[in-house]
Amino acid sequence: MLRASCIVCRGLANKRFKEDAKYSLRKMHTRRIHHYCFSRLKIQRPLPQTTMCCYSSLSRVPLWRSRLLAPGYGYQIKRNFWVARLASRLLKLRYLVLGSAVGGGYTAKKTYDQWRDMFPDLSEYKWIVPDFIWELDEHIDFEKFSKALPDSEELAKLLPDFDKLGERFSFLKGWLSSGHNLVSEAIGSSDLLLLLGSGGETAFKATDSHGYDNSDKQYKKTSDKEKVDQLQEELLRTQMKYQRILERLEKENKDLRKLVLQKDDKGIHQRKLKKSLIDMYSEVLDILSDYDANYNTQDHLPRVIVVGDQSAGKTSVLEMIAQARIFPRGSGEMMTRSPVKVTLSEGPHHVAVFKDSSREFDLTKEADLAALRDEIEVRMRKSVKNGQTVSPETISLSVKGPGIQRMVLVDLPGVISTVTSGMAPDTKETIFNISRAYMQNPNAIILCIQDGSVDAERSIVTDLVSQMDPQGKRTIFVLTKVDLAEKNVASPNRIQQIIEGKLFPMKALGYFAVVTGKGNSNESIDSIKDYEEEFFQGSSLLKKGMLKAHQVTTKNLSLAVSDCFWKMVRESVEQQADAFKATRFNLETEWKNNYPRLRELDRNELFEKAKNEILDEVISLTQVTPKHWEEILQKTLWERVSTHVIENIYLPAAQTMNSGTFNTTVDIKLKQWTDKQLPHKAVEVAWDTLQQEFSRFMTENKVKEHDIFDKLKEAVKDESIKRHKWNEQAEDSLRVIQHNALEDRSISDKQQWDAAIHFMEETLQSRLQDTESVIRDMVGPDWKERWFSWTSRSPEQTIRNETKKELEKMLKINEDHPAYLANDEVTTVRKNLESRAVEVDPILIKDTWHQVYRKHFLKTALGHCNLCRRGFFYYQRNFVDSELECNDVVLFWRIQRMLGITANTLRQQLTNTEVRRLEKNVKEVLEDFADDSDKKLNLLTGKRVQLAEDLKKVREIQEKLEAFIEALHQEK
Repeated sequence: MLRASCIVCRGLANKRFKEDAKYSLRKMHTRRIHHYCFSRLKIQRPLPQTTMCCYSSLSRVPLWRSRLLAPGYGYQIKRNFWVARLASRLLKLRYLVLGSAVGGGYTAKKTYDQWRDMFPDLSEYKWIVPDFIWELDEHIDFEKFSKALPDSEELAKLLPDFDKLGERFSFLKGWLSSGHNLVSEAIGSSDLLLLLGSGGETAFKATDSHGYDNSDKQYKKTSDKEKVDQLQEELLRTQMKYQRILERLEKENKDLRKLVLQKDDKGIHQRKLKKSLIDMYSEVLDILSDYDANYNTQDHLPRVIVVGDQSAGKTSVLEMIAQARIFPRGSGEMMTRSPVKVTLSEGPHHVAVFKDSSREFDLTKEADLAALRDEIEVRMRKSVKNGQTVSPETISLSVKGPGIQRMVLVDLPGVISTVTSGMAPDTKETIFNISRAYMQNPNAIILCIQDGSVDAERSIVTDLVSQMDPQGKRTIFVLTKVDLAEKNVASPNRIQQIIEGKLFPMKALGYFAVVTGKGNSNESIDSIKDYEEEFFQGSSLLKKGMLKAHQVTTKNLSLAVSDCFWKMVRESVEQQADAFKATRFNLETEWKNNYPRLRELDRNELFEKAKNEILDEVISLTQVTPKHWEEILQKTLWERVSTHVIENIYLPAAQTMNSGTFNTTVDIKLKQWTDKQLPHKAVEVAWDTLQQEFSRFMTENKVKEHDIFDKLKEAVKDESIKRHKWNEQAEDSLRVIQHNALEDRSISDKQQWDAAIHFMEETLQSRLQDTESVIRDMVGPDWKERWFSWTSRSPEQTIRNETKKELEKMLKINEDHPAYLANDEVTTVRKNLESRAVEVDPILIKDTWHQVYRKHFLKTALGHCNLCRRGFFYYQRNFVDSELECNDVVLFWRIQRMLGITANTLRQQLTNTEVRRLEKNVKEVLEDFADDSDKKLNLLTGKRVQLAEDLKKVREIQEKLEAFIEALHQEK
């Protein structure tokens, strides 16, 4: 099959050769047939008159791939000027076009680069164009806008006839001698060329080119410095123009928002306004300020911390941002004595409100502004305690008004370098510690205020800020009093170095220069704003490019601080919420492990529970029976007055010689006692009894888990008793009742007589026991105690024992001896003791005699009391024809009856009046304690209370943070 194919190929080649032999050999190109059979052919000699080759249908070689036959075949190849043919191919039109394009592109690029280098770099002046211009393409579909525009033909009808305009300019050229320059300036300043392109060029063809040549020469002569100055002036004018437009728009927007908020405030839309984001965030910060982080949960929520040297203008900057002069002022004196947290938000009215007060201060009225400044100063001075100059306690204030930027600022006391007279010695360290405590929050924005009118080397706060934020990732530097700095500083470049961050050893996110007034404390905010704007419009610092327009004015500062604040909030608030969620889990786990069967009651809830218990106990006082009251009152009153009755009434009267004198002495003594001491003593007894019963009800049946209420109940009891005052008229009425009771001597029956005797015996027996106890202490142990207890007497006890024996011998001789020992009797006793070698002092003899005689008298009185048991019959006959006299029994009956009547009177006053007044006092005390958080903090203590309190605070913080985050996402 393969052989047959080769034969067919040869036949076709020979036939083709014969047909084409008539063509000239010069026009033919020799070709080789690439066939495997050709290698077997034995060609003896090449064909002399042909360059043709045979083709195979299986191998269609393109014509342009011909080449000369190899010389090995013995054929001489003819030269056909291949160099010329090659040149003709290279010089074809497409190669010329391609080369021209490459060369022209390179030349155009080089020309473009040269022209581009001639123009100044305007990248630094991008800020002139407002940001919303660059963002127009995001909000406006320019394709739709272009489609909506009319066609070029319709637009051409609206345009003026530029040929006529050219003729008119040519006409003006003939009339004006300086027409060339005028036309060239008109063309240079006109925007028609920029808008109309080639049409504008044709319109101005009539103008002579001589004007252009002159303007070009003048432009070339202008130096680069003049170009820069002109450009800067133009930029300033443009910026001021935009600034005025923006201020006008902002004012209109402010007025419109105020109207809308006022309508909402009046309820026109009948809707309830939700809390603003900044108010929700401020509430979280207020809770955190009261939260004691016992569980390693720190407050890392963002806030703007305003720090600076004393009198650097911190307060003025804050007032400019708040748009009101709300802080107290002093000339060189420290006015900020504690941190002041100011929550700024937008509202229909310009008002200020304290966190713990409902009073609104209208900041548009000077009287309210003065009252607000006074209130802040009073709160600052109250927060300073124990002789300190500054305090870490935070004063929380909210300021609302139209156009105010939303943020939370904390104004800290100014940093000082020296402690002056009148300050606490640790004032400087305290201020540094307060500043560090706020600035160490990694999410706090530090607003560093530096006085521009003083030397930079005197700055203290910059070193402190650089320590807390060395990278400057959250610091904004503010240079105040720039107007004074421009006048006083010899080298304005120094201000530029400060604003560029090259002078101070600190870094910052941004640098601002502001003017906060002329130093007059009576200036209004509006006048300060006008002065600030006027100053920067004419300031050489801005004209020479040392300051950029976005770095000046407190308005730009407030916008930048607000943006930075909310950016920091959005970046960190969710992380803080997760941290408090973990803390809540830890606290709940600890509570379940320690108090599994108790409810989580915080301090306020525990106080309410204790309050109810205390009020129930006060109510229990009304359930005490009259009998119980009278028994306690009578017993307590007798314990208080028994000594006076025995010592001052009974004993002196018993020394008389007859019954008449005894009764007279008793009546006189009782009258004196009733007029002066007895009513007051009775009221004291009643008041003490009421306190004792009140305390008994508050302490009995106490549950072990309620031990946390003990301090609170004790404090409530003491404060209630302190406030309670007995009715002053009670003593007067009681005096009359007691006097009438003591004047009655008539014992109606034998039962009362026996009761009086029993009362007398108990009283005398009790006194006798007390006297024997005193004597035992005086003389020491008797022989039984010395023998069995191995004790001995002291030398003084031995002397008293000998003196007692000598006095007892005297009483045995004369049992009716009077109560007083005569001087000769004292001498006799002393000599008798000296005879037994016992040296004794006369005073010791009299003291011993007093106790010995009392014992003798009480024993005698008890014996007489037994005799009077059968003396009621003689009493009814007034002891006529009887040697038995029982006037002492009558005395004790009168005392006993007076005690009963007094107890009954006091009981009625207690149950009807004093218990109710005490209940009222307790309620008032509890209400006062409920409003005093410090009281509750000190009186309700313990691990359980603190754990429940922390758990409540953490839950509240987490819930408010989650609500804030949800509202923040909705605002996005």
